[in-house]
Order: sequence, then C-alpha cells, then structure tokens
Amino acid sequence: MDASPRRATAPLTALLCPALVLTGCTGADGSGASGVRREPAARAAAPRAADGLESDYKRVIDDVLPSVVQIQGADDLGSGVVYDGAGHIVTNAHVVGDQRAFRVTTAHSEEPLSARLVSSYPEQDLAVVKLDRVPDGLRAASFGDSSKVAVGQIVLAMGSPLGLSSSVTQGIVSATGRTVTEGGSGGGTGATLANMVQTSAAINPGNSGGALVGLDGRVIGIPTLAATDPDLGGGAAPGIGFAIPASTVRTIAGQIVRDGKVTDSGRAALGVTGRTVVDSGYRAAGVAVVEVRDGGAAQRAGLESGDVITAVGGHRVTTVTSLAEALAELSPGDRTKVVFTRDGDERTAEVTLGEQ
Repeated sequence: MDASPRRATAPLTALLCPALVLTGCTGADGSGASGVRREPAARAAAPRAADGLESDYKRVIDDVLPSVVQIQGADDLGSGVVYDGAGHIVTNAHVVGDQRAFRVTTAHSEEPLSARLVSSYPEQDLAVVKLDRVPDGLRAASFGDSSKVAVGQIVLAMGSPLGLSSSVTQGIVSATGRTVTEGGSGGGTGATLANMVQTSAAINPGNSGGALVGLDGRVIGIPTLAATDPDLGGGAAPGIGFAIPASTVRTIAGQIVRDGKVTDSGRAALGVTGRTVVDSGYRAAGVAVVEVRDGGAAQRAGLESGDVITAVGGHRVTTVTSLAEALAELSPGDRTKVVFTRDGDERTAEVTLGEQ
C-alpha cells in the first residue's frame, strides 16, 4: 500500500494567488466622505476583509474536517472521506492497494476503528471501505456539483499528509478538465484519469483520498495526484496537484455501495491489448495491436492483430499512455475515427466505442 499521492508529469505553471482589491467612496479632494484620508481607510478595511475570509475558512473546516478520516494499512497512512451514515468511506485505490483490512481514525473515535474493503476500482483510482462499527456522531460529507467548479475558486485540501491527521492547506482551482496518467510503480495504479481538477493547494504524501473542499463546505474532489518536474530530478512540482472530480466519485462510489462493485464505468474502450512501438530513430511511433477482444469495438470495426494505431478521434497516438488519454476524453457509444497502419499502408476505420 502506498499512501503517497501518485505523481503525474506536468509542465511548470505560474501560481496564482488570490488578491483583495479595496475601493472606497472619495470626495472631490480625494478624502473620504467624513473627511478622513482615503489611504488610511483602505488600510483599515484590509483587516476586516481578512477577518471575513478567515471566518469562512474556520466555518468550512469546522463543518467538513469531521468527515475526513485517516486510513492505516499494514505499513502506510492515507486519507478518506465519509460517504454516508452507514460507515462507507471513499478513498483512492492506490491507498488501499491489495489489502482488505484497515484501521480508520475518525474525528469522534479515540481509538482506530476496524474497517474492511468493499471494492476497489483501480481504473479510476477509487475505492470504498466500510467501518465494522459506526461510531456516534459520524458525519457524511456533502459532495458538490463538478460542473460548477471554476478556475480561481478558493479551495481547501484536507487529509493526513505525512501522517499528520486533520491537516488543511489552501489554494485555488488552477484548471479543470485535465487528463493525467499516474505512474504504475511504487503502488500506483497506472490509471489514466479524465476531467481532473487541478489545484494549487498543497497535496503531499498522505493527502491521497482526502477532500478538496470549496468555501460552501462541499467536497469538489478527491486529491490523488501531485505533478513531478523532470528538471527537478522527478521531484514534486510545487503547487500542481490533481483531484478526481466529485461527479466521478459519486458515480463510482455509489455503484460500489449499492452493488458491491462498479457496474457502469462510463469509460470508453477500444477492445484491444497493445504495446508501444518505436520507429527507426527509436522514437515512440504508435501502438501495435497484440490482441483484439472478441466482440469488442475494434473487432467490429475490422482491426486485426498486428495493426499499428497512430490516431484516435483526431488525437495522435504514439504510446499506450497516449491511447488511454485519447480514449479517456470519449464515452462508450461514441463513434470515432481510428487511424492505423497495416502492412505499411495507412487506413482509417469508423469505430463505435465499447465500455471498460
């Protein structure tokens, strides 16, 4: 089990810091209506505005932090969010790893509580565990509407970074709709995740599975990935983290709670097993089809073993990862063009995508 946030390679980006702009009414001589100079009035207003924002932070923390738990496996620590009053807790699949039993510390439990895995869905890096005993006062989090998340929105990340339970960091939503692929080593699932929320709030090892929360007190995402910068030797790129959006969390966790497993992933599938191939210059040049699934989308469209896929839906495909990222932006049932080569000839097929 690895409780660290998975790392995704991303370019460096400038951090945006929220700024407060103060204005006031002035007379013709530049003074305030009461004759007090404008500059001191502006300086006096700043602490009052800061107090208001601080009050918002405290209110959200008091409301949501009791719904964020610490999850302990055999070796590492991670975070989770209380999904309902029955003791279901949603977290990342890479937090639970291949374990089935856990110790969970809630806001109202003096001692860790035992919990067991309900189901894990590595393809979306989500999992649900359930407490064996529901403690008094357990509070389920409220999940927000992902479609209303906006760039510049102030957010708080809550979890147990480096084992420090009930920790909170703050930032903004830096971007939405990101598609990222997490590493497959060190306990990572290797999943390609679409529609991720990018944030400048610090996401450190142990934050995975926690809560990214707006100032309305609703969870808008589950912190999962932290970007790495190759120029820093693969170290964390400051201020670039990613969270699985609340809509995806509700869809996947809801199915696991209801059915014990994911029955409708909503993720498009081509129905092939492939491997990355390189050109004469040893550059990645496409995905060779190793196996075509019987009855799958590729077979129905006429693709065969040995074909080399070079584009899907207008997106260039050079590696297995880029193929997964192209499919992540599509949905089951979508019709799309797949460009491939066979015996040196370039061909195009119209494919109706299936479901993972």
